[in-house]
Amino acid sequence: MIKITFDFIMGLLILLVILPFLIIATLFAAISTQSSGIFVQTRIGQNGNPFQILKLRTMNNGKVTAIGKWLRKFKIDELPQLINIIKGDMSFVGPRPDVPGYYDLLSGEKRKVLQLKPGLTSLAAIKYRNEEYLLAQQEDAQAYNDQVLFPDKVKMNLEYLEKRSFFYDLKIIFQTVTSLWK
Repeated sequence: MIKITFDFIMGLLILLVILPFLIIATLFAAISTQSSGIFVQTRIGQNGNPFQILKLRTMNNGKVTAIGKWLRKFKIDELPQLINIIKGDMSFVGPRPDVPGYYDLLSGEKRKVLQLKPGLTSLAAIKYRNEEYLLAQQEDAQAYNDQVLFPDKVKMNLEYLEKRSFFYDLKIIFQTVTSLWK
């Protein structure tokens, strides 16, 4: 109950504080991508239920725009997910939500990851903060993701499931914030 209350109140407070900045960032995203500036995609949530994730659009015609690169570098493109947190689709800390075909296909003990509400950040998100760069270095990015990255993320998220607590979440949030400046 503490986590749900924290997520709602902090999500709302942060959204209210950053709203002017978010509006400006959305306008820049809209101009650079020649779109609404908002990206909506189906992701897999808690208990395998799909939900619509919100992000700032950073790509135009399949390529990341110059503004999009900056938005991604500082994770500003993720800020609309505060709305997902307020709605209860997500939490501040939990497994990063993936597209259908990953978490929803897990079986056995690994499926326990679905007990967790997806999060804005996690230890796996910190470790793979530069995932796009890492995948770009691979000869077969899809195979590398499926055989190396995703299994490691599942392992890390199962460890989080066992250790989770309010103070552990605060530690992960702090690590996330400090990782933005590295």
